[in-house]
Amino acid sequence: MVAATEHAGKLRDIALLVLMLHTGLRIGEVCALTWPDIIFQERGGLLKVWNKGQKYREIPLNTTVRKTLIEYQRGWLKRGKTLAGAVFVSQRTGHSLTPRGVRFMLGKYAYQARVDNFTPHDLRHRFGYRMAENVPLHRLAQIMGHDSLDTTFIYIRGTPRDLQQAVETIAWE
Repeated sequence: MVAATEHAGKLRDIALLVLMLHTGLRIGEVCALTWPDIIFQERGGLLKVWNKGQKYREIPLNTTVRKTLIEYQRGWLKRGKTLAGAVFVSQRTGHSLTPRGVRFMLGKYAYQARVDNFTPHDLRHRFGYRMAENVPLHRLAQIMGHDSLDTTFIYIRGTPRDLQQAVETIAWE
């Protein structure tokens, strides 16, 4: 899906997909994100996020997200925009993208990539699953904004393929 989005070449769409895939943001959090919520540092960065229930958390940004957002920000500034409002804006209305708009946009790329039954929340699940391979669950819960580790466990359930690979590791042949 990343390849389909990059092929289209729209910086906004690439930045949105990469951000969701590398931070695990919920669709509503992406839509509410403003430029002042993004802090770039020399060797790091973070997002200031207010999630459902207006709970605040900070999410560190990896190199991939920082590079993508900086490139998107440069394009944004070249078009004469300011860094005051929403990060992801509808080209049609000029207002912040809505969850429906994000679903439509990502659905278009999923279709082009031949990904069936895709929802934007799948990106959050993918983030949680990949992070759980290397990060203690209590830290992952903090990044994802979970109050309970039970909620985090939902994101780390193995796929049938993962389970097959796991049992193959003890095969005698």
